[in-house]
Amino acid sequence: MSLVRNFASVGGATLLSRVLGFVRDIMMAAILGAGPVADAFVAAFRLPNMFRRILAEGAFNTAFIPLFAKALETQGNEAAVKFAQNIISSLIALLLVLTVLAEIFMPQLVMILAPGFQETPDKFELTVLFARICFPYLACMSLMAAYAGILNSLRRFLAAALAPVLLNVVLVGFLAVLAFTRPEIAQSGFWLSIGVLVGGVAQVVMVIFALVRTGFLPPLSLPKLDKDLRRFWTLAVPAIFTGGVTQINIVVGTNIASNEASAVSYLYYADRLYQLPLGIIGIAIGVVLLPELSRRLKSEDFAGAARVQDQSMLFAMMLTVPAAIALFVIAEPIIKTLFEYGAFSAFAAEQSAMALSVFALGLPSFVLAKILQPAFFARENTASPAMFAVVTVAVNIGFSLALFPFFKHVGIAAATTIAGWTNVALLAGGLMRKKQFQLTTQTRNGLIYLSLGAAIMGWVLAGGQWMLNPFFAGDQLLFVRFAALLGLIGVGAIVYFGLVQLFGVYDLRRWRRLATEPTNG
Repeated sequence: MSLVRNFASVGGATLLSRVLGFVRDIMMAAILGAGPVADAFVAAFRLPNMFRRILAEGAFNTAFIPLFAKALETQGNEAAVKFAQNIISSLIALLLVLTVLAEIFMPQLVMILAPGFQETPDKFELTVLFARICFPYLACMSLMAAYAGILNSLRRFLAAALAPVLLNVVLVGFLAVLAFTRPEIAQSGFWLSIGVLVGGVAQVVMVIFALVRTGFLPPLSLPKLDKDLRRFWTLAVPAIFTGGVTQINIVVGTNIASNEASAVSYLYYADRLYQLPLGIIGIAIGVVLLPELSRRLKSEDFAGAARVQDQSMLFAMMLTVPAAIALFVIAEPIIKTLFEYGAFSAFAAEQSAMALSVFALGLPSFVLAKILQPAFFARENTASPAMFAVVTVAVNIGFSLALFPFFKHVGIAAATTIAGWTNVALLAGGLMRKKQFQLTTQTRNGLIYLSLGAAIMGWVLAGGQWMLNPFFAGDQLLFVRFAALLGLIGVGAIVYFGLVQLFGVYDLRRWRRLATEPTNG
């Protein structure tokens, strides 16, 4: 049960971050709307986030955690710290070069990310300005991810999981000031970009403080090209592509969507909503699973590694499947309740809701990928997922180009979903061929029963939405809309988890005991 406790610890912190993120997005939608300034800020903020997830969260953690775990298990704490010192120093050197080049060539980067913006010079210039302010956030977040990798390897998950909360706290503070002072929309975008950078610095400070308390903070030095550094980058280079497949797909979608007015913003708000369960479930499971699998495989506990992955699959799908069905069925009430205020119109809410429904169909695939990839990475195999990523990106590009002329931004969401399931099929097939992944009969039966329960819940939500639809109208008070949405979600949750308990998929009473047991933080 330690896996579930650690997941609950990371998931709880991630939930807090995502809730604050929704508060941020609600305020941002009211202040920026879904117009050119919103498009410019979203595109600018995505640029460092894309590199962060590819370089730091993707390549760095994927390659670093298994090697750091091996050093801890075989050579002891002192050797592990020296290993981390050289790797992180090389990362800092790379980040300095990358940041300088990005600041110089920012107009060219924006042209690659959003070529359609060139048709509106003011929007293009705003995007370049905002991106130059936001881009150093990449360096902050890459360092945060590096230090978080050490904490996660030590099974100290909580501090690293709480760090993203600070970004949302800072941005909500900036938005509150903007709501009070009411500057021009372009100036609001400028100050939000400043807030992104301030939030990045705050996160780095938090994880450094947590590492100091563990005694594992590696000092900085000039990087040395030794065998460990070469081994790290040998694993990291293919992982850059693997870890960034989702980001590459987002870039493809943003690139194509930039040719339609406001489409970038519609996709952003839909993306934010399906990222909530993905972050709480998929990313949290992945954070806990990789170091756990690495430790067990290094100690040759193969049965334990298989058991951990099997448990992760059932636990993650028990939460993901109902979330996907709920986002699909009640996408419009969710978007209207959270975002339809101020400059964010009813039409914008409808367009974002259509994209959200399609994204929801791919949510289980995005979570499954987070569970299947660590099985490769823990075995220091980053090449196979990289090859699968090439196929996935090709599928996404092909379907995006084919569907966009007919379905606009909804076609891009559909292409992302199709690519997600393609990736899962390739990952699962690769593991099964090598007999490194096989679900137990209990887990297979559990997946069938929880899917049945989620389907029944979906019908209940559809009926509830039909009855409560008048309460989600744009002229309703904020309190009325939220009360109706929370009531609808609450009924759905009671129905689903009651069926999970009735079918015997999971004994939910064990969760109460977990709440009283200590976690690694």
